[in-house]
Amino acid sequence: MRSLVSIPVINLAIASTVLVVEADSGEVNYAGSHAPIGIMGDHVHEKGEVMVSYRYMNMNMQGSRLTGEAISENTIVTTIPNRFFGAPGQPPTLRIVPTEMTMEMHMFGLMYAPSDGVTLMAMLNHVEKNMTHTTYRGARGTSILGQFVTKTKGIGDTPVAALVTLANSDTYKLHATIGVSLPTGSTTEEDAILTPMGGTPKVRLPYPMQLGSGTFDPIVGLTYAGGLLSSDTGWGYGAQWRSVFRIEDNDEDYRLGNEHDLSVWINYNWSPAISTSLRLNYMDRGEIDGIDSKIMGPVQTADPNNAGLQQLGLGLGINFAGSGSWNGHRLSAEYLLPLSRKTSGVQLETDAMLLFGYQYAF
Repeated sequence: MRSLVSIPVINLAIASTVLVVEADSGEVNYAGSHAPIGIMGDHVHEKGEVMVSYRYMNMNMQGSRLTGEAISENTIVTTIPNRFFGAPGQPPTLRIVPTEMTMEMHMFGLMYAPSDGVTLMAMLNHVEKNMTHTTYRGARGTSILGQFVTKTKGIGDTPVAALVTLANSDTYKLHATIGVSLPTGSTTEEDAILTPMGGTPKVRLPYPMQLGSGTFDPIVGLTYAGGLLSSDTGWGYGAQWRSVFRIEDNDEDYRLGNEHDLSVWINYNWSPAISTSLRLNYMDRGEIDGIDSKIMGPVQTADPNNAGLQQLGLGLGINFAGSGSWNGHRLSAEYLLPLSRKTSGVQLETDAMLLFGYQYAF
């Protein structure tokens, strides 16, 4: 599910400890010139430069929320209406409850600057999702029938973009992001489930378990960085706005909600090699418009109205950058915790997100 890839988080991140092995000569790679690893497309390159990167993300979700409050499984199956009640075999309330979800994403990136003013970037994503469910027996009551796990994995959607430099000096930088997310992720993933009557059919999985949006989605944004970007010690700061717009329905007759993300951060350079930062990020994800007629069941994830989210979070990170013989290398990590969230309908809540990254520019 794209929305999860991109799931809404506001992060206060204490980021980065950077390790450098420096030769007697060679250009210094300042750690503070980079944003926390959770910020995508945070910097541009000079003409002819190339950067390859790898990011790993692990996100865990557990327990459900209704708007801004936690809600128990027993309350869900006895009080939350089933959107599909009236269709054959559909009970009046939800009877299958997601209890936990994990998502792993491997992101392979490439950046190239054909000129000083434009940097091109693309990212290939491989996604793996696992969701654990509890099925309640029959149409009513709180008797548990059993548990089951659904799984999907494969290529997600592929963002490609141009980063266009608007300002570039020793003390501040500003660039725009203009791109599109290509619909390379599947929207027709299937797996076996356990129904309230004890059956185990193979069905099309709900929206959070799909791998892509199924649509070409414009991406726009602005990124600003200021302060001591190339200094041994001192403070820096930055901000990024990034939005993904869904402008058409996919082949399954729905479109995911628009996503808007705003991050601000400050960082302190302890040395050219070491930088720590604080990041605050706000993300707003809209509801799904339309419905896939093959996604149906007494489970919250099958209802497209249970998709909107506004979330605020806190993050802790670490970076390793190199100079001299290791110039251009960077290792990073970030640990993100939600501070608050408000959901549209009933949804699993994010517990934590962990990111690791490696980048090499040459």
